Amino acid sequence: MGEEGQVKVSKDSIERRSRVMMVVPILRVLALFATATATIVMALNKEAHTFVVATVGNTPVKLTLIAQFQHNPANVMFVIANGVATLHSLLMLSLCFVSKKYDLEGLRSVTVATLDMMMIALVSGATTATVFMGELARHGNSHARWNKICNNFERYCNQGSGAIAASYIGILFLMIVSVVNIFKREQLNTIKNSMCA
Repeated sequence: MGEEGQVKVSKDSIERRSRVMMVVPILRVLALFATATATIVMALNKEAHTFVVATVGNTPVKLTLIAQFQHNPANVMFVIANGVATLHSLLMLSLCFVSKKYDLEGLRSVTVATLDMMMIALVSGATTATVFMGELARHGNSHARWNKICNNFERYCNQGSGAIAASYIGILFLMIVSVVNIFKREQLNTIKNSMCA
């Protein structure tokens, strides 16, 4: 009777594990799309605006200013970090489909969990820096006499806000993947301990 219960427990745990194994690639694909979207939207963020700065006689003197993501180091870091996270998600997706025979004593799951946490830290740091610069662009800083620019480059600011939202969605999916992997690792340890007992 005890042997039947142990077989049933192992079958249930295998079914649960297979369901979890299907969730992780789906979450990784969603994280991949979110970080890729953030990268592309910010990398293509550019707007030109022409101002009349003076009038000489009846002829207006015009100045064209261009706002690009390259003009702000935080935005450049944002594009790089989300690009690296996209490549990370692509690499981890390919690892999801590689056979377990390449797993050396659970080293792969520990390495994947560590890399996931590093990507969360990298992307969240870059996104936070971009949010800070976006706040300055939107509202300025009267104490430092930094003028706001979003009243002149509204599309540029809105596109940057969309990239930031996509990046935060990517961070959320990466965090969910990390939590699922931690619980999966804990379940495997529990199963191994129950089999040994």
